Amino acid sequence: MKSFGCQSMYAPIRRMVLKHPHEAFISQANLEAQWEKLVYFGCPDFENSLAEYERFSGILEQFDFEIHYAPKDESTSLDSIYTHDPLVISNRGAILCSMGKEARKPEADAAEKYLQELGVPVIGRIQGSGKLEGGDVLWVDERTLAVGQGFRTNAEGLRQLRELLGDSVDEIYPVQLPYWTGPQDCLHLLSFISIVDKDLAVVHSRLMPVPFREWLLERGFQFVEVPNDEYDSLGCNVLAVGPRQCVMLNGNPVTQKRLEEAGAQVWTFDGKDISYKGTGGPTCLTRPILRMG
Repeated sequence: MKSFGCQSMYAPIRRMVLKHPHEAFISQANLEAQWEKLVYFGCPDFENSLAEYERFSGILEQFDFEIHYAPKDESTSLDSIYTHDPLVISNRGAILCSMGKEARKPEADAAEKYLQELGVPVIGRIQGSGKLEGGDVLWVDERTLAVGQGFRTNAEGLRQLRELLGDSVDEIYPVQLPYWTGPQDCLHLLSFISIVDKDLAVVHSRLMPVPFREWLLERGFQFVEVPNDEYDSLGCNVLAVGPRQCVMLNGNPVTQKRLEEAGAQVWTFDGKDISYKGTGGPTCLTRPILRMG
């Protein structure tokens, strides 16, 4: 039976890796020691983080897929709770990213260890001057990839990714990202788009490069627009566990209503401490390793 392969953002999830705040945040003292240098918006509360994560993981446990938890690793930071970023999972196997944020560089090596335990082969890694983060990688369909180029992913990282994927993809579309709030903050491609079905995407159009937006429209996509006042509350960060089956953060009622009007089912959770302060929503908190069906 197939155990890996994830060239989709919306096909039903079958296997997923999470990292519990017990293993990523570790303690209140550890949070207080790290949050400022990681440019969080505030210091997370450890006990509330556990409560929020219980609600989040409880939503995921309703679905029929395997959940694996990454172990504690002394080399990684608080950011390792965001398991999406250090990996790209293709139908050939995993590609280890070279993180644009210096404090996150050890996460790829830590991920390689648990991938071995899960039976997911590593087909290569981004090396040298290349930079690539999973948050900049968007599967538009199983054979088409869009990759953001900004502070976290560069042209050399994209070149190496293209080489490693080989004939498992037909097209890789580079998306030039805006400066936005600068290099200290995190603007990924997935900061302003989440694909939740073959023809439906949640977007914040003000941040979308015009050629990329028009390219998606030409491919038949409809957009659920995130209003300005729901962008900072991570309204764009929507995890599709299956087509139009969406998990998102509380506090984005307009986006949620628009999704439901588009035929989506929506589950929500509070994420003040596990999401808002580190700017990592449900997509960032999860690394699907098998989607199929």
